[in-house]
Amino acid sequence: MAEEQLQAFLEKVRQLNAFVAQSETRPELREALAACSSHHEVVALARAQGYEIGRRWGEPVPGARRSAGPGNLLDSPCPAAGEERLDVLLESPVLRLERIHSCAHSTAMGRWYDQPETEWVLVLHGSARFRFEDEAEARDLSAGDSLLIAPRRRHRVVATDPAPGTLWLALFWTPSPSGWRSAPASSPPTSSPP
Repeated sequence: MAEEQLQAFLEKVRQLNAFVAQSETRPELREALAACSSHHEVVALARAQGYEIGRRWGEPVPGARRSAGPGNLLDSPCPAAGEERLDVLLESPVLRLERIHSCAHSTAMGRWYDQPETEWVLVLHGSARFRFEDEAEARDLSAGDSLLIAPRRRHRVVATDPAPGTLWLALFWTPSPSGWRSAPASSPPTSSPP
C-alpha cells in the first residue's frame, strides 16, 4: 500500500472510531444509529456529525480538486436524488456508448427494461443493486463490476447510491456479433470482434 493510501485508510479508521465514541456518549445519536437500516444511512448520519467514513478505495476526498475535463469519464455532476443523467459518448448505426450517472435511483416498480440490443454495463464509481427478471435474487454491484445483458433479457435497477451517486459505462450493440462473450477483466479474451 502506498503511503498516501495508508494515510487515507488510517484517517478513515480515526474518524470511524471518533464517531463510535461519540455515539456511546450521546444517547440520541446512538438511537439514530440503531435506527439506520443501510450503510448509506450510517454514512449520512456520520457525515451530519462531521465525519467522512463512507469513502471507498480510490475515491477522491470530498472537495478535493482533481484533473477534470471533457475526456474524464468520472467528471460528472451528480443529478438530483431519484434521477439519472445519460450522456451519449459515442454512437454509430450498430454501436452506442453511454455514461449514466444515477443518484438514489431505481427503475419504477413493476417496470422492466426489455431492449433489442445487447448491453454490457460497467460500474465506474459507487454501487448498485441490479435484478434480472429470471433470477430470484438481486445482484449487488460495486466499482469495477460488469454485466453482459442479452437482448430481450428483462432487467431493472433496484437501487443506486445517494450523492455522489453511481456512475455507469454502458455499451450497446446490434446485431449481436457472433463469437463475442463476456470475460472477466483479468482473463485474456478468447476471441476478437471482427
